[in-house]
Amino acid sequence: QVQLVESGGGLVQAGGSLRLSCAASGRTFRTYAMGWFRQAPGNEREFVAFISSYGGSTRYADAVKGRFTISRDNAKNTVYLQMSRLKPEDTSVYYCAAKDSNVVATTAPEYDYWGQGTQVTVSS
Repeated sequence: QVQLVESGGGLVQAGGSLRLSCAASGRTFRTYAMGWFRQAPGNEREFVAFISSYGGSTRYADAVKGRFTISRDNAKNTVYLQMSRLKPEDTSVYYCAAKDSNVVATTAPEYDYWGQGTQVTVSS
């Protein structure tokens, strides 16, 4: 089992950047594939990015492709989401998630563990 804690959210102007972090507990972090999702009020939780257990495979939602970068440091048990050229429509609570299987996954039910979320607000 793994516990996840996100940080790094905040208020930023449109065009700015933020880096989210997700710290994981447990010695087996490197065996989990990781994902980032986001959820705005009244909306379903939507996929943002995926990274495989050793970082060799990534996948992005079309809405963030070219602006966001997912990465991980297995020595620090941490996954990151670097967000650049932020837009007001990126405003959401951002969640990190972990899954036991290394197969690419872009839907919330495919993930086994979730963090509590961190708020990102982009002002226009």
